[in-house]
Amino acid sequence: MTFKDLAGDTATWLDGSGQSATVVVSSRVRLARNLDQIPFTNRATEAEQQAVVDAVASAPSPSMVFFRTTDLTELERQLLVERHLISPALAEEKGARGVLVEPGECLSVMVNEEDHLRIQSILSGFQPDEAWVAARKLEAGLADRLKFAESDRWGYLTACATNAGTGLRASVLIHLPGLVLTREMDRVIRGVAQMGFVVRGIYGEGTASAGNLYQISNQLTMGKAEEALLNDLRSVVDELIACEINARETLLREAETQIEDKVGRALGILRNARLLTSQELMNFSSALRLGIDLKMADDVDLASLNRLMVESKPSHLQFRAGRSLSPVERDVLRAERVRSQLVA
Repeated sequence: MTFKDLAGDTATWLDGSGQSATVVVSSRVRLARNLDQIPFTNRATEAEQQAVVDAVASAPSPSMVFFRTTDLTELERQLLVERHLISPALAEEKGARGVLVEPGECLSVMVNEEDHLRIQSILSGFQPDEAWVAARKLEAGLADRLKFAESDRWGYLTACATNAGTGLRASVLIHLPGLVLTREMDRVIRGVAQMGFVVRGIYGEGTASAGNLYQISNQLTMGKAEEALLNDLRSVVDELIACEINARETLLREAETQIEDKVGRALGILRNARLLTSQELMNFSSALRLGIDLKMADDVDLASLNRLMVESKPSHLQFRAGRSLSPVERDVLRAERVRSQLVA
């Protein structure tokens, strides 16, 4: 798999399948690991960082491909951010870093971000258990060749204390337009925080919500076994799904015409616009996601909206065009791509 192959394919987790896919876009499990006897990334020398890269680059699976960030352009690194394969922080860092990716992009490993390894499994819909099984299997394959830093008292050792212990972060990307429109979102965020979970934007820490999409993840990784952390996530997300469905039913009962108008306007604009910003696409797509669930947009599917969410981002458009584009040029190409995907 070349970088061009990766950029041209659609990630499997965008296919709109899985439990509760009309509310939960994706489920992710991430494991933080560090190699024994090598300082954490921010304290490691260039040679030590290179040693980590060399150790990980030969994948536990022959199908996985390693991309060194030093071999990639800034545009290509940003494309990986848009595909949720690397963090914005890793994209900006210099030196020996990279990402190990499996075709389909359900499995990946960031190398030399905050920790030496960030093992990631991401699946469509609400599938935290399945994501955990896949991540654990990949971690076991790596552990056959690499010795991870751990202690009897603290568990797996990580650069940030909040990641120590299991090193597990379990999260979902969840669509909550009902709670936003019924003005319940602030209350929900407070409640989720009280249960030990964090609400972030679509690209994680330090990012804002877009299109009523939120990332919900556990805050601490120490003091509980992996299964207990996953059980906590399931409980919180099950409650969020129930609250969102209830909010949607309230909107359908009390403001059906207004919601139908919102969905119809969004579909009309997306199918006819000649200029479309990223923010406009996310907002109108949110209305269509809601419309699909409420049977108001039967000729649109979640998989198409999920693909557009990623593949109409600035770096994807510019990579496909083969050159740098002005904001207006990007808006023109984005509108063209949306029209081609949402043809009546």
